[in-house]
Amino acid sequence: MVEGHGVHRVAASARRHLVGKRFTATSPNGRFAHGAEVIDGKELKRVDAIGKNLFYFFNEADGPDAHVMHVHFGMSGRFSTHHTLPGPEPGATTRLRLESREHGICALLSAMTVELGDISLFQTKRAKLGEDPLREDADADRLWEKFTRSRKSVGLALMDQAMFAGVGNIYRAEILYKAGVHPEQPCADLPRSSFDEVWRHSVELLQRGFVTGSILTVDPDEAKTLGEPWTRRYVYNQRSCGRCGSAVKTWDIAARTVYCCEVCQPLVKSETSNGASAAVRIKGARDHVPFVSHCAAESPGTLAAEPEKLTVAKLKEILDSAAAWPEGLKRTAKKAELVAAVRDMATGGYTPATLARHGLAATPAPRTPAPRAPAPGIAKLEGAEASASAAAAEKRRAGEKGNVEHVALADDESLGRGGEGKRRGTRAPVTPETRAPDRSKSRRRASP
Repeated sequence: MVEGHGVHRVAASARRHLVGKRFTATSPNGRFAHGAEVIDGKELKRVDAIGKNLFYFFNEADGPDAHVMHVHFGMSGRFSTHHTLPGPEPGATTRLRLESREHGICALLSAMTVELGDISLFQTKRAKLGEDPLREDADADRLWEKFTRSRKSVGLALMDQAMFAGVGNIYRAEILYKAGVHPEQPCADLPRSSFDEVWRHSVELLQRGFVTGSILTVDPDEAKTLGEPWTRRYVYNQRSCGRCGSAVKTWDIAARTVYCCEVCQPLVKSETSNGASAAVRIKGARDHVPFVSHCAAESPGTLAAEPEKLTVAKLKEILDSAAAWPEGLKRTAKKAELVAAVRDMATGGYTPATLARHGLAATPAPRTPAPRAPAPGIAKLEGAEASASAAAAEKRRAGEKGNVEHVALADDESLGRGGEGKRRGTRAPVTPETRAPDRSKSRRRASP
């Protein structure tokens, strides 16, 4: 799912490159044909983002004559802007193409939801969405009032777009870890001081994501201290806590995996019951076994520090090449035995994870006094954010794959087209077989 920082990056790019221009609008795959016809030739007046939702205002920035296009990317949408015409060939999922020959620019949009309405469409969607840490009008006090009345857990609340707009699963894990809050802690039991920490980290981390174009949650100075594999994220898809060495636990809340260091994020008992269902979930928590993530892929250094992410053949190759095959370890050893041997070979057996495995580290790391929370929003950050191509280059240097974090913003360079661009036709062409019927006349409801 494209998370809030990525959606705001698309909006900021559109404000720089597209707002104030008129476009020829077409729907290559036919799924936004009516909408494209309505906005064809209309000036784009305004682009707004709330959480994971984008709103494009044509003809008027506000008022009864505004044509409002609502976009929700879903799991793999994209908005690309190209400054060399004719631009790339639209793909089978391209719902909208905008072109301005006057300005030599075109844009392609693919998304789960693209619908057109009037100003009431925006107003209705806005009323259903909660506080967005990347908006200047976000109100932490209003969110706190919702918390005090909620029967949900904090972990569930962070994923509720009617409370926190724009936070996804990776950010949830990292925000709660940095705030020292257990995912199953009831909202109504959370002290205001802990809520303020959750809000502070939400603002800080999403602002960092907006600027860098990546979900980087480990503070730079601490990343140097912790080393791999904790240079980008603390607990998401980690085997152990880099601060205290305890195993990272995982379980499901509302069909989504949560990650928690139960030493650094203790569940605080209170008058309000955590609920029988929460107790069952916590009891069933398991030590997390890292996987090769398509949402947050790992750098080569992380793979070396987390050998369970390697294949059995690669583990044996490492032990053979280092002449470090442990005495008594059979060639037919199970993967877990090979993993332990590689980890101990590389570190001498003194990493936090190894210490935790022997029960020698189970105290939470000391926390520094909380600094003042930054003001929400991105007004002071626009123009300072990394371009789509720069963000893609940073991910490549870190060893992350091109589909990391479901990035929605793209340009010629990030797509590998370069200054001259590739020949048209490099993407799957739209054919009568791939063209879908136009459903834009009837509004389709998107998950907020």
